[in-house]
Amino acid sequence: MSDEKGLLHKAYTIQSTDQARDFYQDWAETYDDEITSHGYLTPHRCAEALAQFAPDKSAPLLDFGCGTGLSALALHAAGFTTIDGSDLSPEMLKRAAKRQGLYRNLIETDVNNPFDFPVGAYQAIAAIGVIASSHAPATTIDAALAALPADGLFVFSLNDHTLQDPEFEARVAENLDTGMARLLFKEHGDHLPGYDLGSVVYVMQKA
Repeated sequence: MSDEKGLLHKAYTIQSTDQARDFYQDWAETYDDEITSHGYLTPHRCAEALAQFAPDKSAPLLDFGCGTGLSALALHAAGFTTIDGSDLSPEMLKRAAKRQGLYRNLIETDVNNPFDFPVGAYQAIAAIGVIASSHAPATTIDAALAALPADGLFVFSLNDHTLQDPEFEARVAENLDTGMARLLFKEHGDHLPGYDLGSVVYVMQKA
């Protein structure tokens, strides 16, 4: 990975949720510029993958770990019209709120109960560039699926750095093997080409 001294590299050194909140508070001002300057493609890839399987793009969708709203831009471009965003960083949420017309609601994430809403409140959940060793743990996959209604869709990405930890793909396999979900889509592709970093995009459907 190039630019080893960049803020993206520093993100992989985060050890706790409190550290993550502080880190993204500090990064919020320059986050969009740094990420987009390195060709951030995962939001577009996730949005297009989800759009292939979503029967109603006006149904409520949760953009989990929404950050400054880059994911919502891609989701909106793919046709999704009712998007709520959640994030643990108030500063990131402030910047997401400036993207007029993208979000219905913005919610500060409760780290102890990140999916704090009735089961079925959202027909789809997106976790784009969020699930990682230093951010949202592998168990986020289980929690997101549990929060969906039957046939609800979950799109998420795991970057190459995260895939070095076998626990993440193990959680995917466990949910498939137990019949909790079906795998509709899996594809490796570019994540941040400027950093020579790829990611796998998954779309899972709750059984």
